[in-house]
Amino acid sequence: MRTAIIGGGIAGLAAAYELEKARRAGVTVAYTLFESRDRLGGSLSSEIVDGLVLERGPDSFLTEKPAATELCRELGLAADLIPSNDANRKTYILVRNRLVPLPDGLMFLVPTKLIPTALTRLFSLSTKVRMALELLHPPRPSGLADESVASLVKRHFGAETVDRLADPLLSGIFGGDAAQLSARSVLPRLVEMESEYGSLTRGMLAAHRKMRAAAARNGNSQASAGPRPARAIFTTLRGGLQQLIDALTAELDPASVRLSTPVNGLQKTEDGWRVHGGGVAELYDAVIVASPAWAAGVLLGEVDPLLGEALGAIPYSSSITVNLVYDESQLGPLPEGFGFLVPVSEGRSMLACTFVHRKFLGRTPPGKAVLRAFLGGMRGEAQLAESDEALVATLRRELSEILGDKVLPLKVEPVRTQVSRWSRAMAQYAVGHGDRKQRIAERVAALEGLRLAGNAYDGIGIPDCIRLGRLAARELLASRQVSEPASQRVS
Repeated sequence: MRTAIIGGGIAGLAAAYELEKARRAGVTVAYTLFESRDRLGGSLSSEIVDGLVLERGPDSFLTEKPAATELCRELGLAADLIPSNDANRKTYILVRNRLVPLPDGLMFLVPTKLIPTALTRLFSLSTKVRMALELLHPPRPSGLADESVASLVKRHFGAETVDRLADPLLSGIFGGDAAQLSARSVLPRLVEMESEYGSLTRGMLAAHRKMRAAAARNGNSQASAGPRPARAIFTTLRGGLQQLIDALTAELDPASVRLSTPVNGLQKTEDGWRVHGGGVAELYDAVIVASPAWAAGVLLGEVDPLLGEALGAIPYSSSITVNLVYDESQLGPLPEGFGFLVPVSEGRSMLACTFVHRKFLGRTPPGKAVLRAFLGGMRGEAQLAESDEALVATLRRELSEILGDKVLPLKVEPVRTQVSRWSRAMAQYAVGHGDRKQRIAERVAALEGLRLAGNAYDGIGIPDCIRLGRLAARELLASRQVSEPASQRVS
């Protein structure tokens, strides 16, 4: 079986790795990985400068989703996995130019502790009263139409909670807008809790009790082994996520990887799939399209116009990451914790800022501080056209105004800056995403030998993309009796 993989991001690489494993195990399979850029990895890109790890794209992955950790272990990177420094984890929200810590007991968007919620300066008195009365919220019938995250949160906790909590949190994760994102796709657990309990607070507390009971049962059965430490929320690699890309690339057959080779045509034939790339057309038995949905829609629109239309309808946001490296001796004491989020209502260009040297220990030399700021998102597309110098100047001014001149004087120059732009890189699970995903799955199922992978379908994180890429390869391997590779045809 000859398989073309279109897109060399983490999903495409994971698919290629799975096929390479099968080939080494004796399965008659061949693959070609097409990547339009001159490097693999997509938005996963990092470099080490003077012992300092700088991430251009994502800096970590969720520990609770196992696909990324499992792949790292398979690749021999277990010793380089490092957890986030959760002992010092603290996040702030900018409110009227003051950094207000998220209250204790906040489980994503749901307050579960009375006293911290009552004492926080994050919410007004009227919002706190509404949060208390939310315990009386009646169950909502299941099966109703999808709605936005903003609509769900506003119905339970009010508009202020959307502005100061839901929108900045989701902007930091999705680069999106809570008024556009699908509650059913982005927060399915909360939708289920509302249907069962009515109150999200009661639902979250019930889920927490179940977790503690399960932990107690496991603790009793493993008492002799002693208590198990809590897992960190995030995990990364000591040398940056580029380590994962380099390790995956090293496992592939170099002759099967074509960089700087965009695919500009895709046709379904009686014999398989004709892929046009690099000035030639070649026949493959199967195709894994691991490019962004908007690009996949253009290619597959020639094969199935309805599929192409559905793929093209998935919205995307762009993002900009800026690393600012400072000598700590020139700064005042930064706030405790990992960093802060900025609501749109604050009127800032910045969406968030992470104190990288605090989040992951051992990746920043002593005496250096790294502030990693985020711009762009659904409301900041125009920022992509600004120069690096203009973006850095804006961020330095905003950071000085937010942190205060005693902490970060505007006159203090960063010793290094790094600006990275990621145009149309983050899929947005807009209202109705579940229905659109189902329509896409039905159209794909009707096209033998086609699979899709990437962040546009069933999870935006690194573990999700790895899982979907490997699953696509496994499904193709299992879907047909593997035969000798089709003869290569060039036209």
